[in-house]
Amino acid sequence: MISFVLVILILIWFAGVLFRIYRQAHFYQIEEYQSSRYIRWLFEKRNRWLPARPVVVWFVGTSFSVMLAEAPGSIFPGVIGIIAAIVAVWPAKRGEVKKPFRRTQRVSRILGTAFVFTSILALLVGLVNFLLLNDQMPALRFGFAGAAGLLSFILAPLILILSNIVMQPVEAVSRRRFLNNARRVLHDVQPTVIGITGSYGKTSTKVYLAQILSGRYRTLPTPKSYNTLMGVSMVINDTLAYDYSIEYFIVEMGAYIPGEIAEICDLTHPHIAVIIDVGPQHLERFGSIEQTAIAKYELIQALPPNGVGVFNWDSPHVREMYERGYPQTRIAVSRQVSPDDVPEDGPRFIASDIQQTLDGLTFTVTDTATRETELFITTLLGEHTVTNILLATAVAIHEKMSLQEVARMVRLLQPAESRLVRQVTAQGITIINDAYSANPVGAANALRVLGLHRGGKRLLITPGIVELGDLMEAENRKLGEVAAQHVTDVILVGQEQTQPIQSGLVNAGFPKERIIVVDLLAESITWYQQHLKPGDAVLFLNDLPDTYHQ
Repeated sequence: MISFVLVILILIWFAGVLFRIYRQAHFYQIEEYQSSRYIRWLFEKRNRWLPARPVVVWFVGTSFSVMLAEAPGSIFPGVIGIIAAIVAVWPAKRGEVKKPFRRTQRVSRILGTAFVFTSILALLVGLVNFLLLNDQMPALRFGFAGAAGLLSFILAPLILILSNIVMQPVEAVSRRRFLNNARRVLHDVQPTVIGITGSYGKTSTKVYLAQILSGRYRTLPTPKSYNTLMGVSMVINDTLAYDYSIEYFIVEMGAYIPGEIAEICDLTHPHIAVIIDVGPQHLERFGSIEQTAIAKYELIQALPPNGVGVFNWDSPHVREMYERGYPQTRIAVSRQVSPDDVPEDGPRFIASDIQQTLDGLTFTVTDTATRETELFITTLLGEHTVTNILLATAVAIHEKMSLQEVARMVRLLQPAESRLVRQVTAQGITIINDAYSANPVGAANALRVLGLHRGGKRLLITPGIVELGDLMEAENRKLGEVAAQHVTDVILVGQEQTQPIQSGLVNAGFPKERIIVVDLLAESITWYQQHLKPGDAVLFLNDLPDTYHQ
């Protein structure tokens, strides 16, 4: 009987280990299977690598087992151990996620290898238990099995990393074949490659540029936020390879560490580069704004001497890149400089007379090189959107479209998914969806858009801005202070990380009774559905990190 109970105990613990490995594979995938990045994420918070519940439950269960282990051959310690194991390995509630888990061939191979390693480990625990211990020591046998199970549970991420290391030769061959195929496709299709990077605004600028260029050219932008080396390669192999008529391939380029954009450029060889901004987004990964700027400048360095660089003059770090003088053809844009007072070697395209209403934006664009002006009208929202449109305009004009033609296409622009999208429900409630990501500049502009609604409640739902490193507390406090000027009600998602927002709200004189704190986004949705009425508006400023809040 003791042996049977022991087998059950070992199986429960190692089933928990396998399930934890499976869940951790999602985070490993988000970190591009780079062990250093994954380990850094893992050790950012104690509960990621050392969850409290399994340790506490094991300790309590072991204590009870010792007290009940007086009789030789007793199975009571085992029964308690089984109950403790079930409670310990029972999956915790998952947080909300931005990027879903993809069951690729690579992750399947890693998980298969991890399954083999875990099975061998469970077998070794069983052999040690049955060969070296006997039924006269039930507490020791059950205690050993539980301790081995707990240790394996804690070390599950290392099993995942080890499995990836073992599979590296296979992955290296597969990766090389995948990348080489992408290179062949690019060589055969020979589109003009436009690279876009920045701390934020990449996806929106890419979408606007693709829509504008499509007025004259065959254009393919990387979909959604496919902005990694393998993501871009996937687009090339799965889409570009089947349409040789594509003239412009617009590539969004993201990075968490220096060198990643250079890798994408080595594959795609961009001829045009667009640099949007350098800010604190992902600061906790880069470590400093200076490191972020170095990473973004890799796109400019990858341009050929006859390439084209397009820069946001209003960003000091991007302007510094412009002033380095490479490449020879550089175009800057601004919505802050006056078209009547342009600095020498300053921005070419300038937006002035910017007006924003609930119907969208209107502004005048001046080409300082030709002194041509054109009125731009768009249903897009957010003053920061003007910069994105200007950057897209600069590329389109350089590629032989006229300013008038661009203005015509701007009237038709549609927002990127979950980027300041406004819609009115059948119940008459206005929803402003800025739910993909947030940054200090974009968040402030989104709140101003919410503030344009004056007919009813103005509800903000947000977990705050994340991945800002040491600046996260200060920036979220500022977010609260700005929100106090534009909203009537606030729902904060998450108790811990929203404390700075609460402080900012209260310090700005916002009434505490209008602040609600919930654990999950679903709770906030339930609240607004029950309490908002026709004429009310809600802003989802729901910035989630690429991984879960854990």
